[in-house]
Amino acid sequence: MKLTENALTVLRTRYLLRDEHGNIIETPEEMFHRVARTVASAEKIYGGNAEKWELKFYNAMSNLLFLPNTPTLINAGKESGQLAACFVLPVNDSMKSIFDSLKNAALILQSGGGTGFSFSKLRPRSDIVKSTGGIASGPVSFMRIYNTATEVIKQGGARRGANMGILRIDHPDILEFIKIKRHEEELLNFNISIAVTDAFMQALKKNSDYDLLNPRSKQITGHLKARDVFNEIVESAWETGDPGLIFIDRINRDNPTPHIGKIESTNPCGEQPLLPFEACILGSVDLSKIVRGRTQNTEHRTQTMEIDRELLAELVQLGVRFLDDAIDANKYPVPEIEKMHKGNRKIGLGVMGWAEMLIKLGIRYNSPRAFRLAREVMSFIRNRARDASSELAKERGVFPNFKGSVYDTPEFISKGGLRNATTTTIAPTGTLSLIAGCSGGIEPLFAIAYKRLVLDTELHEVHPYFIETAKQRGFYSPELIKKISLKGNLRGLKEIPRDLKRLFVTAHDIPPEDHIEAQAAFQEFTDNAVSKTINLKHRSTRDDVARAFLLAYEKGCKGTTIFRYGSKPGTLLKLDEVD
Repeated sequence: MKLTENALTVLRTRYLLRDEHGNIIETPEEMFHRVARTVASAEKIYGGNAEKWELKFYNAMSNLLFLPNTPTLINAGKESGQLAACFVLPVNDSMKSIFDSLKNAALILQSGGGTGFSFSKLRPRSDIVKSTGGIASGPVSFMRIYNTATEVIKQGGARRGANMGILRIDHPDILEFIKIKRHEEELLNFNISIAVTDAFMQALKKNSDYDLLNPRSKQITGHLKARDVFNEIVESAWETGDPGLIFIDRINRDNPTPHIGKIESTNPCGEQPLLPFEACILGSVDLSKIVRGRTQNTEHRTQTMEIDRELLAELVQLGVRFLDDAIDANKYPVPEIEKMHKGNRKIGLGVMGWAEMLIKLGIRYNSPRAFRLAREVMSFIRNRARDASSELAKERGVFPNFKGSVYDTPEFISKGGLRNATTTTIAPTGTLSLIAGCSGGIEPLFAIAYKRLVLDTELHEVHPYFIETAKQRGFYSPELIKKISLKGNLRGLKEIPRDLKRLFVTAHDIPPEDHIEAQAAFQEFTDNAVSKTINLKHRSTRDDVARAFLLAYEKGCKGTTIFRYGSKPGTLLKLDEVD
């Protein structure tokens, strides 16, 4: 097994089993065997060959071709046995619901999952509480309680609690919500996003007012100028990176089970819209490892590299089966979640290593050719994933809530229906990509050389592809690598050939519109959503943020997150110079 030193550090810190004294008691190989054995045991439910699939799952994971989400790697085979990364819990307008969800969130966070909440049903600040004659304190006050509870819960002993808090744009307390993260110590355990409606976007386009609705009475309580509210969103995102935007009407147009309920929230990173009480298990294929061939003429970069589509198809089929098995192998922390997850059987197969795939193919990240390839690759993955889900439906039956779903049509029924209400999701794959030795999700390289903080460990990284290329082309030196690690990019370095400066492009070399183009290309063929950061340089303006938000909506993204470098304390990836 080819693991980097950084991968081993992450595995030892976070993933490998320990005894009661805290001593590590398994190797990475044993970890993958543990996971494969646990997940493949679900094959027995359907009369399948568990041993056969255990070996297949192990081979895919140990070769770092496919990895499931972190809770699966940590918890499989353990007493907790909670394998899902993504959850959404309902927060209804009663003390019982608010604190029931907080209790359930505690159980989920303790097991290593991340929770999403919409606080949009809570009555606004100063609204009347008839049962007591008192005055409501509003959604933000309850978010603070959730934040404090999360602070004292360490996910699975290895992950700090993560939450998504969402408020609709038409909630009367929206301005308080937009501004909350401008205070540095507020809601540190939350990502926050605004559920933006099409009506708001139309009002923004027309430069008109829009209505605010009291969720308790369903009455219009006032009006705000859409442009003024949008400017406040832009200001907060420019200052802090929060809030992000969730295009909630677009998400619900793609809701595969509208007869079961409306989608109100996503998981903490935004890639998985879910119904209340729904969960999802994710997995990712490393695209950098499915490029085959070799470079014949290094000097002129004559490429014979190509995508191994046969291998990709095999990995997609295997990934879908793994994730479907994981639903049955999972130990759910809350009964309502088990019922909902097994009713819809949503899975989220995605990718990582996109940046390295492009480098191997000699394609610049932000080029029309790359955007075309993104659509081709994701279309291929979604089609194969649905085929695999259809085959599983013939073996095991369609997902229980199939009747009445968007797939309850002659076209899908003639193919056997679907086993899973969704099959594809693009996750950020932060630590998974460290284990696999590739870039996260569909992100570009963050830098050629940098320091990364994982928990309390500082990891130094120099991209191995760059070192290999520098040695092949004869310009490698330790001094050059040190110089690059201070800058993070190749700009202004005369030692680097021009073609490589174009190929080894980093996140801050790429204009925001090209980040969005990449996200939109993948979103077009992804059932759920795409987690993608729109990186902005420190000197970027508020107008840059505004343009990025509007473009993400226009291009068909389901949500967007803006991050201006240096705008948030505790940045996980550190560069000494990002202008």
